[in-house]
Formats: sequence, structure tokens, C-alpha cells
Amino acid sequence: MPSKPKESRRTEQRNATSRNLDRMTAMQIVRLMNREDRKVAAAVSRALAAIARAADAIVKAISNGGRLVYVGAGSSGRMAVLDAAECPPTFGTSPKLVQALIAGGRPAVTGAVEGAEDSRANAERDLHAKKLTRRDVVVGITASGTTPYVLAALQRARRRGAMTVAITANRNTPVARLAKILIATEVGPEVLTGSTRLKAGTAQKMVLNMLSTAAMARLGHVYENLMIDVKPSNQKVSARILRILAEASGKSLSAAEHALRRAGHNMRVALVMLELGISAQGAKKKLRETKGDLHEALGE
Repeated sequence: MPSKPKESRRTEQRNATSRNLDRMTAMQIVRLMNREDRKVAAAVSRALAAIARAADAIVKAISNGGRLVYVGAGSSGRMAVLDAAECPPTFGTSPKLVQALIAGGRPAVTGAVEGAEDSRANAERDLHAKKLTRRDVVVGITASGTTPYVLAALQRARRRGAMTVAITANRNTPVARLAKILIATEVGPEVLTGSTRLKAGTAQKMVLNMLSTAAMARLGHVYENLMIDVKPSNQKVSARILRILAEASGKSLSAAEHALRRAGHNMRVALVMLELGISAQGAKKKLRETKGDLHEALGE
């Protein structure tokens, strides 16, 4: 009798607690998934040192004129696209600063593109189009740690001298040998065998949240814990901007609105005006002198 093939990747192994998944009630399934999901934060916590190193590397790269480029396939690629898309409205950054490559391109964001993740040539082509330099950081996201598209992208990044980071749920896989910084969130087997959109995907989302938020905070796109560079993309965000200014300055919403108009809708300028009781011109001069550092401009 032939022996069963042994799968070393834990995300591809069967979860003993869910072997009867197809016979469970809805309540049993969601309780089981909830128990398994509790393991995700613990797995991420064990990788915090590596996540912090990666965030510092991103800060250094961007401070030196580089970019952050995420690379992924399938669910991992979609997580990457989501995080990159949220940076401009949240932190006021250029869309070019944080970018995401997904195997199969734009169609793969909303649907499966057959064989896309297996194409090493497409990864080479996609990164070539980005004109990667040694100042950039490339973050490869692959739950399995074996996705050819991601591996090829990291190999090209290494050849170009760029910093390489890997986010994976399987430590001892090929991606570990290609990344200067390895973030391994070992969440174990999925409730639905091999469906890494579940625990592995949740861990990826948590890590990406940490990387972009920590990096942007360190780069000065946050004042205290407020989104000082958020863009007014809709009515809800426009109202949030006024609340942020009022909260940060201790002034009224009407005073915040008046200052924002006089500041040409620049939140930083408006905040300096409100805090120091000076004109828009004076506030702009303060920010120029401090190279945009709000704490220094406000004398804090």
C-alpha cells in the first residue's frame, strides 16, 4: 500500500478539530472558527520583533527617497492591494509611495486568474516596470512560502539591491531564504484545509496594518494618534477632519472650520494657526522652518 505524501507546510495540513466540518451545525462551525482565530493574534505577537525591524526598514527607505512595494498572489495579493490603496487617503501620501503588485494584475483583485501565481516571468516583468532601485523595500506576501510569483519578485529585488521582507505562515520554506527580514506568523492548519484566506489571511492583514501604520507614524504622517494628513474623500471624512482639528487644538468645531478655510484646507497649517493664534502665512512659515515637524512647529 503506497504511503501518503507528507506535507511539510502546516497551512496545507489537516486540522484535527475540523475533520467533521461538513457534519457540524452553523453554530458549531462558527464557534470552532472563533476558537481557531484566537490563535492568530498570539502567532503575530511572536513575530513582533521582525515586524518592527521591517517597519524601521520601510521608514529608512522612504526617508531616502525609496518606495514600499508589496507583492502577492490570490488572497495575499488582495491584502496587499487593500493596504496600499488605503495609504493615500489615510496618510496623505502619493499613490506612488506604497504600491502593490498582484499576480494576474487588476483582474486578479476581484477574480481568480488561472495560473497567475505560477508565473515567474510575469513577476520579473511587473517589477521591471516599476523601475526598482536599491532604495526601495519589497515585501513578498505568501502564506505557503512557495508562491513562484512572489519568490521571483524577491529574487529580482535582491539582485537590484533592494531591501526584502517576507510575510508567511510557514517558516521553513523557500521565501525564508530570499528575505532579509522574515515575518513568520505560524497560525497552523486552517479549519478548511489549505484555505489560507482564513487564519493566515487574518494574520497577513494584521501585519500589513502594523507595517504601514507604524511606518507612517514614524514618518510624521500622524500627530499624536490623529490622522493629520487624511484626505477629505467624502462627507464623513470631511466631518472627521474638523473633529481632528478641534480635538488636537482644544478649539470649537466652528473655529476649526474657519481656520481650515483660511489654511486652504491644509490640516497642518490649520492646526498651527489654531494652537499658536497666528495667520495662515505665519503658520506656513513655521512649518517650513521645521520641515513639517508639527511638534517642533508648535514648540512641544
